[in-house]
Amino acid sequence: MAETWNWRGGRIRDAFLEAARTAADLLAEPAVADAWDGPSVLEKFTVRGLAGHMFWQELALPGLLAGPLPAEPVVPLRTYYLEKVIWLDAGPDAPVSERIRNGGEATAADGHAALHARVREALDRLRTDVRNAPASRPVHIASWGDWSLELDDLLLTRLLELVVHTDDLACSTGLPTPDFPEHITAPAIDLLTRLSARRHGPLPLLRALARRERAPESIAGI
Repeated sequence: MAETWNWRGGRIRDAFLEAARTAADLLAEPAVADAWDGPSVLEKFTVRGLAGHMFWQELALPGLLAGPLPAEPVVPLRTYYLEKVIWLDAGPDAPVSERIRNGGEATAADGHAALHARVREALDRLRTDVRNAPASRPVHIASWGDWSLELDDLLLTRLLELVVHTDDLACSTGLPTPDFPEHITAPAIDLLTRLSARRHGPLPLLRALARRERAPESIAGI
């Protein structure tokens, strides 16, 4: 894998903001409200917990960007995924997975309409804040640990989560999955490919993409 995983500058910022707006439009659908207390397609997630999990970092980001610079050192995106996060290889019963589900439930605890209103307010702020902040502006979220990510790297992680969880939310509520354009799907697929190679190795990934007769059962990156 390459030493740097770069999708930076205006492309990733605009793609993130567009993906977040599309995800928020899906959240607003009546079918999401109707399914709010039911199970999602993700194991042990309710629809409301999935919705809360989808957007909790977007809800936190305006305040983080308005606050002081964090003291925690910045790590590259590659280091973040390969060395720092523990949820990538955790099963649904792992403590970190339970914490993630509980966090989603807490974020959505005030109901569908309230969550959607808060998401829209946050995205209105981020349209200006994200474009005005330096690409190298460090961002630290307390639950991560003792490190930060540069803003553009954080936005790439959020883009991936939004694209993947938008599909999850649509499939959980019987709605069609939004058709994201290539400038949104390309960075998400690129990052997923790198994470797939991390998990399975390059040869199984190569076979899955080029040789269906030798393809492994799964090349899931997350």
